[in-house]
Amino acid sequence: MKLFDVYPINDITIVRAKDCYVWDENGIQYLDMYGGHAVISIGHTHSHWVKRIEEQLNQIAFYSNSIKIPLQQELADKLGKISGKNNFQLFLCNSGAEANENALKLASFHTGRKKIIAFSKSFHGRTSLAVAATDNPAIIAPVNGTDNVAFLPYNDEEALKEYFQKYGRDIAAVIVEAIQGVGGIAIANESFLQIIRQLCNENGALFIADEVQCGYGRTGKFFCLDHANVDADIYTMAKGMGNGFPVGGILIAPHIQPKHGMLGTTFGGNHLACAAALAVLEIIEQDSLLEKAKGHGQYLMNELKNFDGLKNIRGKGLMIGFDVSGELKELRKYLLQTHHVFTGEAKPNVMRLLPSLSINRKQLDEFLDIMKKAIEELNPHPLKGRFETVL
Repeated sequence: MKLFDVYPINDITIVRAKDCYVWDENGIQYLDMYGGHAVISIGHTHSHWVKRIEEQLNQIAFYSNSIKIPLQQELADKLGKISGKNNFQLFLCNSGAEANENALKLASFHTGRKKIIAFSKSFHGRTSLAVAATDNPAIIAPVNGTDNVAFLPYNDEEALKEYFQKYGRDIAAVIVEAIQGVGGIAIANESFLQIIRQLCNENGALFIADEVQCGYGRTGKFFCLDHANVDADIYTMAKGMGNGFPVGGILIAPHIQPKHGMLGTTFGGNHLACAAALAVLEIIEQDSLLEKAKGHGQYLMNELKNFDGLKNIRGKGLMIGFDVSGELKELRKYLLQTHHVFTGEAKPNVMRLLPSLSINRKQLDEFLDIMKKAIEELNPHPLKGRFETVL
C-alpha cells in the first residue's frame, strides 16, 4: 500500500530529538528553529513531559468521555491559572482544526445565526467549517463552499464596520488570528482587535480568537490577543498545547451555556493527552517560559535587523517572520540542506521562525552565526551591524 501523497517532503528521516535539536538516521544534528509548525513548546522529549506520559501510560491510557476523568479538571485548573481565564470553560479535542470547527459551531448554536467573518490570508484548518473560513480556495472542496463566510481585508477597520453595519444582526462570529502564521506572520493592529470586540458586543456576535499557532505563550503572553487588552468569547488552542502529543481545546466564556450533546469527541481529553498537556503547563510555569519567549524573541529580532537581504523583520516573542530578497530566495532550503537548520516559510518569500519556547541564548547565537555564514555564501556582500565584515 502506498501513502497518499499530499505532503511535499524533505528527504530527511528524523530518528531522535532533544530540546532544540533533532538527529537523522545518519547521526547528523539539526538545529530546530521551527518546532514542527510551532508544535514543540517546551523542547523535544522534555524529561518531565516524558515522565508524565510514561507514568500515565502505566495506569490508563484511554477511556471515553462517558466517565469522570479527573485529569481534565486538573488541566482546566492549571490552564485557568496560567492563562488568567479562570472563569472560562474548557472543552478538549484533538487538533487545531477540530478546535476551530467546534468554536464556529458553538458560536452558531449560541447566537442562532449563520454568518461568519474571516479575513484575507487566514488559515483555520482543513475540516468542514474551519476550511470554509480559510482563505485558500485550493484546499476548499466543492462540498465545503458556503455563502455563510465573508472574507474581509485583514486590519481594515472601515471594511469591518461597514460589514457589521449591513449584516450585524446576522453575524454569528468573527474569527481572527492575532498573528497570522500561514498568512506570513501578519500582525493584527491592536486597534483592529479592539474594534472587533466592540462590534461583536454591539451586535451580539462572538469573538473567536484562533490561538492555535500564536497562542500558548509563543508571543510572550499566554494568548496573543492579550497584547490588545481585550478578551475573546472563545479561544482555540492546539499545537504547543501538547508539545507533540495530539491535543486541542477551546476556552469558552462563562456567558455561553453548554447543553448535553452540543459538542462531543471520542478521543478529546483522554488520559494521555491530559498528562501531556499538564506537563507542558507545568514547565511553562516552572521555567518562566512566557518571559523567556518575550526576551529571547526581542533579542533575535534585534539581531536579525543587522543582516542585509532580510526585510520587514516582524513578530512577537518567538513567532517571527521576515521577507527575503531575491538573491536569498533559496535561503531556507540552503539552511536545511547545507547547515542543518530547520526553519519555516510562507509563500512567496517569507521565512518563519517558531522555535521551542525553551530555546536559550547560546542556541539563538548558534542560529545567528549560521545565518551569517549562509547569507555570505549565498550573497557574498558585507553585512552590517553585529556581523559587519572587515575588508
